[in-house]
Amino acid sequence: MNGNPALEQVIVGEGIGLRATGQWTVHHAPDLEKIVEKTEQLSGRATHFVIDVSQVSSLDTFGAWLIERLRRSLTQGNVEPRVAGLSANYASLVDEVRQVKPGIVHTRQRQTFLGMLDGVGRSVVEVGATLVGLIGMMGAILNALGRVARHPSTFRFTSMVHHLEQVCWRAVPIVLLITFLIGCIIAQQGIFHFRKFGADVFVVDMLGVLVLRELGVLLVAIMVAGRSGSAYTAELGSMRMREEVDALRTMGFDPTEVLILPRVIALIIAMPILAFLGAMAALYGGGLVAWGYGGVQPDAFLVRLKEAISINHFTVGMVKAPFMALVIGIVACVEGAAVKGSAESLGQHTTASVVKSIFFVIVMDGLFAIFFATINV
Repeated sequence: MNGNPALEQVIVGEGIGLRATGQWTVHHAPDLEKIVEKTEQLSGRATHFVIDVSQVSSLDTFGAWLIERLRRSLTQGNVEPRVAGLSANYASLVDEVRQVKPGIVHTRQRQTFLGMLDGVGRSVVEVGATLVGLIGMMGAILNALGRVARHPSTFRFTSMVHHLEQVCWRAVPIVLLITFLIGCIIAQQGIFHFRKFGADVFVVDMLGVLVLRELGVLLVAIMVAGRSGSAYTAELGSMRMREEVDALRTMGFDPTEVLILPRVIALIIAMPILAFLGAMAALYGGGLVAWGYGGVQPDAFLVRLKEAISINHFTVGMVKAPFMALVIGIVACVEGAAVKGSAESLGQHTTASVVKSIFFVIVMDGLFAIFFATINV
């Protein structure tokens, strides 16, 4: 036997026997594909089939799948071809391949409406699971915070300071740069359109209210979600993959108190600071553009800004910041805790963390806008 694969046809009573020989491995993939495709055309010409694999010298997953594919294609009604002569070495491999569900792609293509309903249902379940996870994480954080309040010496102050440096101090340059540029763009576009009505100076009103009340804190929250939220998810996910979280539980430590609480508190402290610095950078950038592009002198800019804004605008922006930070921290920690033991899972949950954080931040900003409009602030 030269090892080349073959599939011989043998008449067995009213049926057909198929005797497989040689090496059914991926190294002979082109020949095996031709053999199986040719044999699949026999479907409907006999009442039953027997596939004899006793003379197969070597079998891998590719060969086992082709045998299973052949068995399925020759199945007629409730009568399935029987695989005979299977050695003990390959029995488990063929059984595993047989567990793969057939016809998933074709079923979804034919049942478009049912597939759509299935997708909607799964999405609703996923949204519900996400909300339950967020509520559960919030409860765990409050529980850990209560224990720390009763025993302040157990709080990981050094860890909190370390994370505060990472999410606040090291984020200052990129936050200042992005918000400065956004302020420049807002001022330039405002002047460009207001100039048509001879109202260049009103760009100061728009810039002050928009930056202090809405855009400043929202932009910073999105940047924090992309920078710090993803970092939290990646760190916690890596710890899950290396079973460090389980090791903490084994040693009697609460992972929420050790890993999550310092990160969330650091984020809550950092967010108002970054929002304030971002707002100042945006106003400075807008003032420079208003001076250079719109001809609004710095003194006139400051006077107009003082008339246009009030302490309420600044307060509204600062009130939003810690709540947005809390949401970002909770989402990041939930996704990090959900990471399984693979790099693919880590990447998926890190991406989901950023997307969900940005979504919840925008939704929260809208709810705050409605709330403050309702109370006339």
